[in-house]
Amino acid sequence: MDELNRKTVEEFKQSGKNPVAVVLDNVRSMHNVGSVFRTADAFLIESICLCGYTPRPPHRDIHKTALGATETVHWAYYSSTIEAVYALKKQGYAIWAVEQAEGSIELGKLNRAMFAGSRMIQKVAVIFGNEVGGVDAEVLKLCDGCIEIPQSGTKHSLNISVAAGIVLWELVKLVNRAVKKV
Repeated sequence: MDELNRKTVEEFKQSGKNPVAVVLDNVRSMHNVGSVFRTADAFLIESICLCGYTPRPPHRDIHKTALGATETVHWAYYSSTIEAVYALKKQGYAIWAVEQAEGSIELGKLNRAMFAGSRMIQKVAVIFGNEVGGVDAEVLKLCDGCIEIPQSGTKHSLNISVAAGIVLWELVKLVNRAVKKV
């Protein structure tokens, strides 16, 4: 592990974070929550908002997949996702949901959609919804847009942990490019 040059917990906490927040909207699975924590740690994500009945640390089933990331990634609990969205908007975040919805933007085309016009996005929050119902319709009304991961097979969705990995990788790249231009 020394050869991998990994940060200690304290070094992680002191590191500059990518200006990205994750919102989990009534996600049921503790394993999905733990996996998102682990991905957030890997990409130096600023924070995670756990909303509604989304399970919260400490719990052994979350820890099983998070592998300690609940100790490094800042997280907060909100009784509703709407409450989290309003808090993030106050902090200057653009809010995007990962959802197959009318007018959603394919992930690969997000650069043009997200950074069009004079308003350069500095911070972005991305919402991942419930494993069955997706992002709540009332929450979608508050979003700046929806991101869709193109899929060509017979299934119409990905597991939240897989979707989070794909979307967060792309967002970190986009936001870092945008911040370097400013």
